[in-house]
Amino acid sequence: MSGINYLTQEGYDHLKHELDHLKTNGRQDAAKAIAEAREKGDLSENAEYHAAKDAQGMLEMKINDLEKKLMNVRIIDESTIDTSQVVLLASVKLLNHKTKKELNYKIVSEAEADLKVGKISVNSPIGHGLLGKKVGEKAEIKTPAGNLIFEVLEISH
Repeated sequence: MSGINYLTQEGYDHLKHELDHLKTNGRQDAAKAIAEAREKGDLSENAEYHAAKDAQGMLEMKINDLEKKLMNVRIIDESTIDTSQVVLLASVKLLNHKTKKELNYKIVSEAEADLKVGKISVNSPIGHGLLGKKVGEKAEIKTPAGNLIFEVLEISH
């Protein structure tokens, strides 16, 4: 998607809040853990110190990743979504022909994807395979679990 992250206002606010939390509380907690481990003596053989330094490095990587995601954000107004076909930020009701179960997903950017709440990435096999489909059309999607056929039952915002 050419380096641009398309987010809802809710998704943007969530990422911004997470970044602010990591920069304040996360960094304070990491510094405190390093200071406590330092007090325990010889740093060359102090596993707790090395673990705290590794955790600090992971924290800084996560902060850097969030900053990159928020750098090129375009916030999309969901009310302007064209529901004549499956597009980014559309909610879709699908029928899985293999299991005969109905599924509800919202197609979102990778930064907002969370399968637990029904948000799938536009870059995932299912998200990508559904793009451009209209109500009544079927999409045959190659997934790690094999080929699946989904029928689009409904599209909304």
